[in-house]
Amino acid sequence: MKNVTRIVFSLGICIVLSACSATSQLTMGVKEPAKIPISSHVSRIGIINRSIPEEANKSLDKIDKILSLEGLMLDQLGANAALNGLKAELQRNGRFASVTHIDSLESIGKGLGVFPAQLSWDEIDNICKANQVDVIFSLEYYDTNATIQYEQKMVPIPNPLGIKANVPGHKITIRTALVNGWRVYDPYTKYILDEASYNDYIVSVGEGINPFKAVETIAGRKEAVIQSSHKLGATYGLNVSALTRQVTRKYYVKGGSNFEVAQRRAQTGDWDGASELWAKELNNPNPKIAGRACYNMAIINEINGDLDTAMVFAAKSYTDYKNKEALLYMDILKYRKNQVLQLDEEKY
Repeated sequence: MKNVTRIVFSLGICIVLSACSATSQLTMGVKEPAKIPISSHVSRIGIINRSIPEEANKSLDKIDKILSLEGLMLDQLGANAALNGLKAELQRNGRFASVTHIDSLESIGKGLGVFPAQLSWDEIDNICKANQVDVIFSLEYYDTNATIQYEQKMVPIPNPLGIKANVPGHKITIRTALVNGWRVYDPYTKYILDEASYNDYIVSVGEGINPFKAVETIAGRKEAVIQSSHKLGATYGLNVSALTRQVTRKYYVKGGSNFEVAQRRAQTGDWDGASELWAKELNNPNPKIAGRACYNMAIINEINGDLDTAMVFAAKSYTDYKNKEALLYMDILKYRKNQVLQLDEEKY
């Protein structure tokens, strides 16, 4: 477990110290569980698309497309791009033996622009068994909504001599909103591992001598939707990976010459050397100094990935020497211990 819990410690230590301060600060990276906790028994991922409108909603969907000037295939292309982005990221992750895009699921309920009801666990079980997958990632909905801003303005038009002249014209700005929602179903635990929605926006601008020419000059809108959708899916796939987050910890630098020398060693990255000097003060007859030494020994053990020993020293600093800061630190260490257990379960 030590290999799992070892902290990626930054050699660039952030020191925040004034002449009268008893403490300094260090910055380090700690590994945290993924936002979507995929258990170690999961090796085969299935991906489904519920974003295609149901038959009952198709007339409404067509009206929406006309009102927002969406292409008839834009939602479908964007949804497929999002699914492809998710699949590519899950494959790149390397944790899973297979990632399968499951098509032709006519029986599953679909929705329009909002989260549909969750699929039943019987439906999920049937999909998993039929396609030999362990967990289902579902694109629950996907929609592109466009708002249009129209204005008259002078636009440059080349004349027969090739010289551009400003003539009365039109400018059209189309702001396209990409909205999508995802769920992750785990049939083994009968638990929704994640439910999340995301938005992105694309702005397209065109100019011309009449409104139709202005629309024609808006090039690449479809490609922009596809690219942004692919990125949205890939970004969602990143949520299965563990994260490294920068955190700060304070440690004591006042309490005698050993603390002062230890601080200088810590500033140069020699934390083992600093801990040797802190250890010498563990039995100092002054309870305040002994409590600080215990606290600092808890810090060095967290740095080295030994959270159990860190908690022992932090507890001793509080119970034996009444260091109130150590009690707060104990809560942090307990939280980190729970995270490590989750990381072990997910086998990162």
